[in-house]
Amino acid sequence: MSRQSAPVPRLPEDSLAYALLTSARLIADVTAGKTLTEALAILWKSRPDTPAGTRGAILDLTYGCLRDYGRQDFILAKLLQKPLPEPLQSLLRVALHRLGVRADTAHTVVDQAVEAAATVLAGKFKGVVNGVLRNALRQSADLERAADADMVAEFRHPPWWIRRLRSQYPESWRSILAAGNTHPPMALRLNRRRTGLRATLEAFAAADLPVRELANGALLLERPVPVTRIPGFAEGLLSVQDAGAQHAARLLDLADGQRVLDACAAPGGKAAHILERADVSLLALDSDPQRAARVTDNLTRLGLEAEVRTADCRDSGRWWDGRPFDRILADVPCSASGVVRRNPDIKWLRRSDDIARFAAQQAEILEALWQVLAPGGRMLYATCSVFAEENQEQIAGFAGRHADCRQLPIGGQPDCQYLPCAEHDGFFYALLEKAA
Repeated sequence: MSRQSAPVPRLPEDSLAYALLTSARLIADVTAGKTLTEALAILWKSRPDTPAGTRGAILDLTYGCLRDYGRQDFILAKLLQKPLPEPLQSLLRVALHRLGVRADTAHTVVDQAVEAAATVLAGKFKGVVNGVLRNALRQSADLERAADADMVAEFRHPPWWIRRLRSQYPESWRSILAAGNTHPPMALRLNRRRTGLRATLEAFAAADLPVRELANGALLLERPVPVTRIPGFAEGLLSVQDAGAQHAARLLDLADGQRVLDACAAPGGKAAHILERADVSLLALDSDPQRAARVTDNLTRLGLEAEVRTADCRDSGRWWDGRPFDRILADVPCSASGVVRRNPDIKWLRRSDDIARFAAQQAEILEALWQVLAPGGRMLYATCSVFAEENQEQIAGFAGRHADCRQLPIGGQPDCQYLPCAEHDGFFYALLEKAA
């Protein structure tokens, strides 16, 4: 008679062990090349009934561990002769991250990580996981000191990223990197067609949600909360949008009656802001049908109307009717280096040569959109990047190729580079005017 293997133990969904292992599987997916968005979509589709509290625990562990790029791997290299098979290697990453932020629960973290390891590969690495984590605790002071002396482990970004920022921002590169490792702020945008500031502040006070208005009119929450707790969100009175992103509609210098193009519109935050500020005829494009559908959904929630089409803005022959636009928002695809704390998988997935690839795509978009801009019209070039190749150098190259292009100052400067900080993410803006 053949011998049956022992059944794999099931982890309770409300246990830390379950959250640790699920997070580890997500991180293993990212290290294998999958975006976190893709990995999460697959996870939630396969586990649609996951309780909200469990989802929150998984997301907190996953995002936190991914923000810690390089630090856990540095420590594990000191404690392991060779990496463990996935998802056990990532289980150790997640457990070390948890020990770093919740040292007071060390015993529970180790116990639950071992419980999780018992369900993987017949539990053959259960003892290894236990030993590594206990050694990490015993040697924590020495390991942390060594990690702080290593460039990647200290700054938690890939080496090419650190070197690029150090070269381009000799005075502020450390603060940019530090901001990229933090929890992002949560800012809101008023739909001023439906509500006003005073009523909004009163509603937030009644809901015990501390909030303050920033200089550009954005509302910054003292702490992030689920959108279900935001008074008026479901009714379309407010939207979640980073304060830095809320500069775009203002910089476009909108006026009623203009014909406006949002060339890379998804998920629709800037398109909605444009429509909230002025009565314009707006065409919103996105090359991805699912993302274009998100634009429509967002506009519908806010009670706004625009023409939304699925198209690559570079292929104007397929979508342009020949009538030029007075204003164009070119919020182009980029490295997203200015919003890395919101998308920490970027640090694991981006490569140095990706920046040149993005820059080439951006140049193609600029060339195509310039052809559909009316004489005397303005185009706002925007990225959520902090890398010069995608920003200042891109605009300098474009202006040098087009004699009919005049770069308009922003706040007394040739352009505007917002660096990530406690109030907003990193964004770049340049305003270009076409000669009449």
